[in-house]
Amino acid sequence: MTAALDGALFLLMISTGLCLLRLLRGPSLPDRVVALDQIGIHIVALAAVYSIQVNQSIFLDVAVVTALLAFVAAVAFARYIEQGKDL
Repeated sequence: MTAALDGALFLLMISTGLCLLRLLRGPSLPDRVVALDQIGIHIVALAAVYSIQVNQSIFLDVAVVTALLAFVAAVAFARYIEQGKDL
């Protein structure tokens, strides 16, 4: 079980790094917003897997709060893009 959780953490970190690359090099603002939302999802998954690995439920609270913040940020960026403004 430990090897599977270590592998999941490793793959999630690699995937988060690739999303960070898309965030930095994204050709358009919507691409960057999607990458930022995906990073939020990866952070939630990392917290959940780590919570299982160390058997501490407090990290699940961190995952829930991060998910809520990522959702609010995604909605805010979507409204900003919808208004037609550019960063």
